[in-house]
Amino acid sequence: MLASLALLLGSCSGRGDGRTVVKFWAMGFEGEMVARLIPEFERRNPGIRVQVQQLPITSAHEKLLTAFAGDSLPDVCAIGNTWVSEFALLDALEPLDRRIAATPGLRAQDYFAGAWDTGVIDGQAYAVPWYVETRLPYYRRDLLENAGIARPPQTWDEWKTAMAAIKREVGPDRYAVLFPLNEPEPLLNLGIQADEPLLRDGGRYGNFRSPGFKRALAFYREAFAHQWAPLASNTQIANVWNEFGRGYFSFYVNGPWNIAEFKRRLPADLQDKWMTMPLPGERGPGASVAGGASFVLFRGSPRQDAAWKLIAYLSEPATQMRFHGLTGNLPPRRESWNAPALVGDPYARAFRDQLERARPAPKVPEWERIAMEIKLVGEQLANGRLTVDQAAAELDRRADRILEKRRWMLDQADRRAARPASPAAAAGEGG
Repeated sequence: MLASLALLLGSCSGRGDGRTVVKFWAMGFEGEMVARLIPEFERRNPGIRVQVQQLPITSAHEKLLTAFAGDSLPDVCAIGNTWVSEFALLDALEPLDRRIAATPGLRAQDYFAGAWDTGVIDGQAYAVPWYVETRLPYYRRDLLENAGIARPPQTWDEWKTAMAAIKREVGPDRYAVLFPLNEPEPLLNLGIQADEPLLRDGGRYGNFRSPGFKRALAFYREAFAHQWAPLASNTQIANVWNEFGRGYFSFYVNGPWNIAEFKRRLPADLQDKWMTMPLPGERGPGASVAGGASFVLFRGSPRQDAAWKLIAYLSEPATQMRFHGLTGNLPPRRESWNAPALVGDPYARAFRDQLERARPAPKVPEWERIAMEIKLVGEQLANGRLTVDQAAAELDRRADRILEKRRWMLDQADRRAARPASPAAAAGEGG
């Protein structure tokens, strides 16, 4: 009882101490780990207390929208970078260019360009990247060597040659690559390498019938048609780490969190037999999608100055490296990658290289719904129920339907902007 009373008194003691309370929402495991970084911030800023609330990943988006509708958003939040355009459209976010320019040590040019660009809407910065992720192949070095592949492939043609050689070596019951059919990312990361954008006319229409995206569809289809990839989802493979270890597939396109998983789950005799590599592209190392989470300030916060200090602290290279040590998440600033923990990690080097070519997903609020359609159409393509041309047309049809409201809103805004000014306005207000 005495211990409980002491805990209660301790939790209440900061509420009336005159400090500014900054409410900070963060998702998932990161929301739990970031709390360990807060004591140092409060030591440096004795007039500020940070109240961290951890959001479940599966309900974070809904909770934020509910809080926006109820005028109860926090001061600062870390959100998925594909959500930035949605909350900017809602006019919920505070523009950050002025604060960024006034903050020593926080330089946009030190960030990977694709990661930084995820928070820039119509030329205005609304978010600062917290951590970044992208996807690239993990591969079995020994199985490539057994198949006569001397070095990791860098182009699609080299990758196809390698997959064909591996398939001949491993036989009918094993495969060269795993492209899980329940994820949009494998196909999306191939498609974003195209010279043409994924959406056209300012995000009004899909652009999946572009020559570049159709070549990505053809590459994807070929992997399944030649049985280089199994027609399977992650849920149909009981344990992707064990299957990778037993050679069920030799390439697995996934994110940086699996570095720790493979180190932990693969047996000791396989630890020197796997590696990461940049994602092959049509004409050399290819682009990929820049994912991750970013800090935003909410426009309605009366504590923006204090909240910005928290963002600046969590963006410092030393703090980013502490956070990397706690979570394994990759820092978005190049300077942070000079730390020995990352310089000496051979599995992280390919991610460092890949992040220089990472690109943001289309910055429209409807993008995540469109990405789900890429997954569904990609599954039909992999199973041979659609041709490449049919899949491209179907993706455009589905995207155009999802973007219908966006087109209407943009068209209305264009009409208002094109109306001639009234005589009074032409004379100048107050003239």
